[in-house]
Order: sequence, then structure tokens, then C-alpha cells
Amino acid sequence: MKIQIPQTYKPSSEDLPNIIAPSGLEVGANYLKLGDYFVKTIFIFTYPRFVSSGWFSPIVNLSEMMDVSIFVHPMETAGALRNLQKKVAQVQSEIDEKSSKGMVRDPLLETAYQDIESLRDSLLQAREKLFKVGVYITLYGQTLEALAKLENQVSSMLESKLVYVKPSLFKQMEGFDSVLPLCTDKLLTHTPLNSGPASSLFPFVSPDLTSEKGIMYGVNMHNNSLVIFDRFSLENANQVIFAKSGAGKSYTTKLIVLRSLMVGTNIIVIDPENEYQNLANAIGGSYFKISLTSQTHINPFDIPIIPEGEEPADVFKSHILNLSGLIKLMLGSITLEEDALLDKALTDTYASRDITAENFGQIKEMQAPLLEDLQVILQNTKGGLQLSQRLEKFTHGTYAGFTNAPTNVDFKNRLIVFSIRDLEEELRPIAMYIVLNFVWNLVRAELRQRILIVDEAWIMMKFKDSASFLFGLVKRARKYYLGITTITQDVEDFLKSEYGKPIVTNSSTQILMKQSPASIETVTTAFSLTDGEKGFLLEANVGEGLFFAGAKHVAIKIIPSYTEDQIITTNPEQVLEIKGLQR
Repeated sequence: MKIQIPQTYKPSSEDLPNIIAPSGLEVGANYLKLGDYFVKTIFIFTYPRFVSSGWFSPIVNLSEMMDVSIFVHPMETAGALRNLQKKVAQVQSEIDEKSSKGMVRDPLLETAYQDIESLRDSLLQAREKLFKVGVYITLYGQTLEALAKLENQVSSMLESKLVYVKPSLFKQMEGFDSVLPLCTDKLLTHTPLNSGPASSLFPFVSPDLTSEKGIMYGVNMHNNSLVIFDRFSLENANQVIFAKSGAGKSYTTKLIVLRSLMVGTNIIVIDPENEYQNLANAIGGSYFKISLTSQTHINPFDIPIIPEGEEPADVFKSHILNLSGLIKLMLGSITLEEDALLDKALTDTYASRDITAENFGQIKEMQAPLLEDLQVILQNTKGGLQLSQRLEKFTHGTYAGFTNAPTNVDFKNRLIVFSIRDLEEELRPIAMYIVLNFVWNLVRAELRQRILIVDEAWIMMKFKDSASFLFGLVKRARKYYLGITTITQDVEDFLKSEYGKPIVTNSSTQILMKQSPASIETVTTAFSLTDGEKGFLLEANVGEGLFFAGAKHVAIKIIPSYTEDQIITTNPEQVLEIKGLQR
């Protein structure tokens, strides 16, 4: 008895058509049934006398499932001239016949005569060429009703431009073959066009944001191209990200952080919700927790390094102004008299350590004062006792460990994250102000490509002094090779601030993700959105949105790799699964 051992199956090139081909195809007179979809091909059969450049872009940019195929067949110039000569003779004969009979002139005939003669001149002078152009559009719908609705939409859009289409009746199979990426024109339904009208179809004016430099933000939902962009190539590198909670704004930002680090950009993050801790740990970044009991301290009175090319006295005065804004944020509202008193007290505080505008930068080792030194100065200044008492909780009271200690933060890492989640709500704006001021002094001291991310920026926008400080950073960041990313979910609160809209207008790139119905009108007004863009933001899925870069904007889908997703995800199910695998 012989036992036959079956041979191992070896795939061949003959298997490829069976893999990619559908299981079946139902051919009808007016549509095809392809798998779960109904398919219909239509073609353009007439054009207006004039077409403008980009007239076809609304169809190309339509966010619907469709395929477009354009065939351009060159025509022999000599043969075209012979046909045009016959047409001229025919039109001229009709004009002469009507004139001999005393009939009123026909403007259509006269216009046709002028157009033909003009085209003949252009062809003879080789300024134009003639082509046979076929434009086929294949539409897809899960139901016949959806297919008919899409067909009506496309037809209406084209008819508004005096361009008319017809379905390829009894030739749906040929139409479908013509739009497959095989470069075969089986429908053979053409319209003669000269170079000008034919060129209006090319290039597709679908928004394109693919460049040789920068990072990949996502996939262009208009045409499936990659959105690769360098934010530092614009007039400023600032960016705003607006989205409702859960739309994916922090996920998107973390993906941007990862990819920016790959191209050599340093990143500093102010994290209100501990969302960047896993990211910092995964790539060896520095993670500092700012809280009342934390061992991490930043002294707001630290002496800033004098940037190259700037006057020491100007740097000193600017530092005093920033400190004044911080103290106002701590104290709340103060009177004009108290404001003047505070300005003098801050100058006297540095003078107590022999630091003045005149000698600033000349002494190598200058010991920075603390907040308690300012309190002592106020206490011994006429009219300053009340201000001194109001600072007590920040120097020796509950908040003392947070604001009244020397700096012990090392800024040598390429990714630095400051977490302020464990701070009380009323202290968060103060913490963000202190960190931003500290980062700003660092940025000015050394020119290097950096991105500063301020998550939940609406916290700072609630107070005039902190909002003004953030706006000042956004305005001046370009000079120091810094891009500031401002992120918020409370669009209403952000834009209500007098500095909200200026921050948006001073940010050359913007990312808008899913918005709530309550805030969509505010966003629409602020960004001058169209009705289509407005509807898209209301219905966008997680990770989808609009990407604005200067005058260009596209619909974008954020797509991470598997490794990136494992590092940046905050989905509770995924986080628990990852922790389980690590154990």
C-alpha cells in the first residue's frame, strides 16, 4: 500500500487575480452590483463656452466614495484644421443665407463663427492643440437610494457650472473598467477640447500639504495623500488645537511630540492631567511634578540669562514686568496705587541682593532673591503692609513649598514635561505662569529649535494677567526659534478672552477636531468655516479634523503606527492591557 504525501502549496502569479477580484459582479443597464456596493458610472458630455481654472475641484474634494478618470487623446492638428475649415464654411453659409432672406442676425451663429476662427488661428500658430477628452466618474453607494442621492449631488454641482453629465446606459461595465487604474479607455465617450479648457482639469486642485521637510501629521482625507509639513517654514511656528473632550486632541499632540523629536526638535510640555508621563518615561524624557509637597521647585525670581544682542537693562526691566504679572495673579485684583508700589518693591527686592538695572549682568555670581524677600520689602514699605499680608500664604502658609524655594530643575533633556495635575485648581494658573516664565528665560538664553506645548490653555485665559503673558510669548516666539502649541477643549472660554482671538491669528497652523454643537458657531466665526467644514467638525470621528497651514487647509485623519499607539494611548482598556503584558 502506497501513501501519497500531499505537496506543500506554492502560490503563483495566477492566484493574484483571484485574490483581488470580487466574488461576483451583477451587471445591470444602469448600475453594477459589486460586493456590498452599488456602482454607477457617469460621463461629462458637454461644457460651457468658458471654463475657469479649478472648476472641477469641488468634485475631486467631495468627501464621498467615488473614482474619477480623465483620458486625454491628442488629435492630429492637420486633420483638426480641415474639419474646422469645413465647419467655418458651414457656419458662414448659414449666416449668409439668413442675411439674404432679411432675417434678424443670429448671435449664436456669429459667436460660433468667431470661436472657430479664433481656434483655427491658435492651431495654425501652434499656440493651442486639440484633444479628445473623456471624463468618467464612478459613484458608489451601499443602497440604490444612496447611489441616486450621490448622483444628484454630483450632477447639481456640475450643472451649476453649466457642465452636464449622463449615465453610461448599457455600458456600465465599460465605464467601470475605464476608471480602474489600468489606463484603458473602454467607454470612448469624448469631447473635443483645446489646450486651455483641457488644462483646467489639471492638476487636481485638491488641497495638498506634502512637503520634503517636516513631520507627518496624518492622511489627507480628500485624496489619501500624506500630510507632511514643517511648521517652522511659515512666518511663525505657533499652533492651536481646538477640540471637544474625547476627540483626540491630546493623542494627536503626543504623536506630534514623538515625530518632532525624531527630526531634532526639543519639546517642553505643560501637562495638567498627567497625560504625557508614559511618553516621557518611554523615551527617556524628564518628568517633573509640580505640587505643594513636590521636591521639584522653580523660583520665579531666578535671574534670567542675558540673550545675545540684548541690553542687560532691558532684560532686567522685562523680568520685573513678568514678575509683576505673576504677583497680580497671586493676589487677585489690586489698585493702581498698589500696582505702582509693587513695581518699586520688586526693584528694591533685587537691590537688596545688590542687583540693579545698571549692574545687571556685570556680576558673575548673583544670588536670586525669593518671594519671602519681596514680602519683607513690602512689610517695611509705607502702604505695603496689606500686600505683604496677602502674600503670607505663598511664603510661610499653605502654598509656601510651591512658590518660595530655590530652583532645582535640570533642563538638559530634549523632552521636558511639567505636570501640574496635583495642584489645587486655583494654583494651576500660577504654576503655568511660573513654568512659562522659566521656560521663556531659557529659550531666550540659547537659540535652538523648540516647541512649547501648553495643554488646557483655557486655564490661563481665565485671568487677564496670565492671558496677556501667554499672548506675549506667542507674539515673540518666532524670534527665538520657538513654536508654541496652545491646546484647549473650552473654545468658548478661550475665545471670550481679549487675547484669545489674537493668539489664534498669531498661530500659522491650526488643528480643529470634533466640536460640540454648543461651541460650533463660535469656532465657525473665529475660523471662517464653510457650511461643509462646519458639518464635518460636528460629525467627525475620533482622530479626524481640519488642518490649517497658512492659506491651505485639508481634512485630516490622524493615523499612528502600532508602536506609537502603545506609547501614547490613554484609552483605559489599552492601558490595562499593556500593563498586563508588561507584568
